[in-house]
Amino acid sequence: MFVILGGTGQVGSATARALLNAGQDVTVVTRDGDHGADLKAAGAKIAVADIRDTDAMRTVFRTGRRAFLLNPPADPTGDTDAEERANAAAILSALDGSGLEKVVAASTYGAFEGERCGDLTVLHEFERALTDQSIPAAINRGAYYMSNWVGMAQGVQESGILPSFFPADLSLPMVAPADLGEAAARRLMSGIDDTGIEHVEGSARYTAKDVAAAFATAMGRSVDVQEVSSEALEDTFLQFSFSKEAAASYVCMTRRVIDGKTDTAETFRKGRTSLEAYVASVLGG
Repeated sequence: MFVILGGTGQVGSATARALLNAGQDVTVVTRDGDHGADLKAAGAKIAVADIRDTDAMRTVFRTGRRAFLLNPPADPTGDTDAEERANAAAILSALDGSGLEKVVAASTYGAFEGERCGDLTVLHEFERALTDQSIPAAINRGAYYMSNWVGMAQGVQESGILPSFFPADLSLPMVAPADLGEAAARRLMSGIDDTGIEHVEGSARYTAKDVAAAFATAMGRSVDVQEVSSEALEDTFLQFSFSKEAAASYVCMTRRVIDGKTDTAETFRKGRTSLEAYVASVLGG
């Protein structure tokens, strides 16, 4: 049995589906019992537990042999770094005494040791803690999620404008949730000695202009990129109702991407999903 945290999110559900397609038994953990109906229909078990409830999480872990660990993103209206560090601490506490033989954790390109830089520092700390505990741990660092762009689809459809926090011509490693799910499932099913950090990105690298072109094709309308200047990043996040703490963290992450400090993978596993195919599938093309 494989236990999947964040199993009703995009990467977690992709991991669960990849395992189910391989004929494996899967338990998906969710806070809301009404979620995950499609995965239940596909054969997964649903376990209702709050990630902060250490005893409940440990009980769920004890039903499985291996687990996929995903630290869910915190509400940006609060202090995201503090919330996500607390989530990570709860997950780590629940692993103690769980009896699991291996875990696979989702992390991110460019994770580094430091403070107050969102996922880049929170997940680095999570990586280090997983490496230091007794259960063998595999860590998949994912490239920039293609899914980050599709949340803007409605506004793009209405305006023909794709806002971008990155320069329009900046080429970035990006990856689709399905490819991250396949990579996680592969390591969940691999040997216990398959541990350490791997990087995962898509079939090619893309720019914001490429994203706009993919939207244009899927929507049947012209789409132009509108860059948000580096100086305007913090105010823009604050306009989106981010807290001051969250805005500062997201600005730090964004600037490190722009400065090339997150594209540090010397070797990586390539996914199969192109940006064009992903956008078309999400937008119904």
